Amino acid sequence: MEGEILNYVKAWLQVIPSLSYCFLIAKLLPPSSSSLRLFLLLPVVCFFLYLPLNVHSLHLGGTFAFFIAWLANFKLFLLAFNKGPLSHPSLSLPRFILLASLPIKFHDNQNQKGQKSPINYAIKALILAAIVRSYEYKEHFHPKLLLTLYSFHIYLTLEIILAVFATMSRTLVGIELEPQFNEPYLSSSLQDFWGRRWNLMATGILRPTVYRPTYSVFVLLMGRKWASLPAVFATFFVSGLVHELMFYYLGRARPTWEITWFFVLHGLCLVVEIGLKKQLSGTVWLPRMVSGPFTVGFVLITAFWLFFPQLLRCNADQRVLQEYAAVIACLENVTVS
Repeated sequence: MEGEILNYVKAWLQVIPSLSYCFLIAKLLPPSSSSLRLFLLLPVVCFFLYLPLNVHSLHLGGTFAFFIAWLANFKLFLLAFNKGPLSHPSLSLPRFILLASLPIKFHDNQNQKGQKSPINYAIKALILAAIVRSYEYKEHFHPKLLLTLYSFHIYLTLEIILAVFATMSRTLVGIELEPQFNEPYLSSSLQDFWGRRWNLMATGILRPTVYRPTYSVFVLLMGRKWASLPAVFATFFVSGLVHELMFYYLGRARPTWEITWFFVLHGLCLVVEIGLKKQLSGTVWLPRMVSGPFTVGFVLITAFWLFFPQLLRCNADQRVLQEYAAVIACLENVTVS
């Protein structure tokens, strides 16, 4: 575990000079030089795609790949065209690096009312601990129950990890971490689930990099009413490809493209849902007590079919338990010494 932490630290230390170079490019080249900016930023983008290969831990490597290979690279693409959070002319170098490498936004007191209470996270941490402990008896579980536990495990782990980053960033430098989840089990539709509740940082970066450019093109072809449909599908298709990359970092196995098909399927279903809403103009729709369980059930069933098989092929369930055991062993050694 100590060696993996060292690899993690080394990877972050290589991010800092790379982003310093990007900051210099943005300062020296005018916004109109988008092609030259893109050309000079591409080596860093490629380097950021390589860096996560040096970290093998599911928890450390997964978050690092998400922050650097996905979020940071997409922010750099936006910067090349003088868009996105990194294009603000008054950014200092330290803030540029923080904003590029972490899913953060500058402290805004108006957003504090949306913060979840410590009790909320404490309850979720206890539930996560109970789920992990239950794996000792997983041979007695029905396969579908086990997959449901994995679903909650992923959700709770991501939310708690991001909460830790939020606390650190708020305490040390007074900046706020973007929310990652908004109680997705309360979703009333696929549009609600993907747009307002699940993986909001991914949604926030896909919107300006994929959705809006695609929407702008199709507005000219289809008009404003229907241009959102191909834009939504394109966004889900790109999200599927990026998730394939994230899964490759986790398992280092050849892609089977099930993850891409998962997002393509949800993109198509969401296009149908949005199209029906536009056509019916809200006159006929399912009540929340029906649409909510149907939405969550559909997400879980399709995840059982297309999402989890790739996770299980890389032995993610066993590796997670091994990492938890290694962390506990390290803490015990520190306590004893």
